[in-house]
Amino acid sequence: MAKVTFRSEKCKGCELCTTVCPKKIIVMDVEKINEKGFHPATITDQEQCIGCAFCATICPDCVIKVER
Repeated sequence: MAKVTFRSEKCKGCELCTTVCPKKIIVMDVEKINEKGFHPATITDQEQCIGCAFCATICPDCVIKVER
């Protein structure tokens, strides 16, 4: 199983990662606001992650780390 982690404090809320996830399990966390003033990206169901790393590849700020 893959593990996805986010450096939420660096996320600028661009939502690019949410558009490329084939499982549609990455969303913007509307419950939180980071120190930059944005809703950071988060994963809804870690168990569903297939480890494709599309999210990490498209992230312009290297916020996402995918471990397989």
